[in-house]
Formats: sequence, structure tokens, C-alpha cells
Amino acid sequence: MRSTNRHSPGDALLPRSDPGRLAVFTCAEAKDDLVTSVTSRGGRSHPGAPAERPLLMVDVDGVLSLWGFPPDAAPEGAVRFVEGIPHFLSAAAARHLLALVPDFDLVWCTGWEERADEHLPHLLGLPRGLPHLRFARDGTSGRGPAGRPQADAAGRSLHGHWKLTAIDAYAQRRPLAWIDDCLDPACTAWAATRTAPTLLVQTDPAQGLTAAHAERLAAWAAALAAK
Repeated sequence: MRSTNRHSPGDALLPRSDPGRLAVFTCAEAKDDLVTSVTSRGGRSHPGAPAERPLLMVDVDGVLSLWGFPPDAAPEGAVRFVEGIPHFLSAAAARHLLALVPDFDLVWCTGWEERADEHLPHLLGLPRGLPHLRFARDGTSGRGPAGRPQADAAGRSLHGHWKLTAIDAYAQRRPLAWIDDCLDPACTAWAATRTAPTLLVQTDPAQGLTAAHAERLAAWAAALAAK
């Protein structure tokens, strides 16, 4: 079974340059900005149809499970053990995520896969029964024949970030926002060329989902609903 985390909370005691414990998937390159937002051009796929709530793809490590903060300035939260692995779970990030529930259809988009729904509702008071994406170890979504080149409906390559194929297959033409601490240029290019509105929000793993992120997401969802 894969580890549910990329870093343990003990990494908060290490210099930020220490890579900590790594799981199967890691960032392809370092991030320059703490928050990256890209809104694609385009509207609803079916003009005149009732508006759907946008999807909200939610990562766990670096969004709700934090690391890398100074040991004398720990954020609000506590260390919890998940299948024997310690995680610093942010109570503040959980509150911000809960505030977004009325505006979005939440989907776990994390290497935790089904374990997010198994553990986080009782550890952080989050909704139970949320769907989750499943990722194959070879970087494909697990939805197509093994070895087939991965591309979206328009034929664009989805190589470059291990979550993109699964996200694209699940979301199809629905508007979506994606919260993650590990977004790369492939994510930005994919978002900019979607026909449905798309918002990327990149977090700092030492802070996770903040009030500013939540306010931006809520305002974006409200603007979509008003169209």
C-alpha cells in the first residue's frame, strides 16, 4: 500500500531544503509563486441549461496536511496518525474548506485516494462520502488500456503532471477549481485551454488552504453562478 503522505510533520523541524519523506509522486519542478490562478476562456457546455455547481478538486498533502513550518510557529492544528503515519492536520484549512461546501461539488484529488474519505471526516470534521480520483502508478488515470498515449478530448497531451489525466476524465466539460501545493506548467497550460471555466489555486505546504484562498474560490464560484 502506498504511503498517504509525501512528508511527515517532523519535517517542520527540518530546514525547508530537506526533502523529507517522499511518496510515489513528487513535484516535477520547484514553484516560484505560492498562489497561481488561471481562469480559462469559455462558458457552460450547454447554454441555457441549469447551472451546475463547479467541481472543487482538493489535494490533501500541502493543503490540509501541512509541513515545513517553523517549529516555534506551528499553525492551528494537531499531529494525527493515519495508518501509522503522522500528519499535521490543519484545523484552519479544514474550516476554510467546509465554508466552500455550499458553492462546490468537492472531489478528493490526492494520492490518499479513498483513504481521504476514510480518515479525514472524523479527524477534521469534513463531509463524509465525497468522491475521489484514482491514479495509476504509471501516471495514467486507470480508465484506458495500459500503454495507450494519454490525451484529453481535444487530443492534447496530458503528460507533465500525474493527476491531469484523471482530473480531465472526471471533469469533462464541467467548470472546476483545483487546490494543490504542487502545480506545474503543464497544469497551467491545460487549464488555459479548457473550454470550461477553470481556476488553479496553489498553496504553500507550510500554510495550506488559507482564508484568502477560500475567499477567492467563493468569489469565483459566485461569479459563475451569476452568469
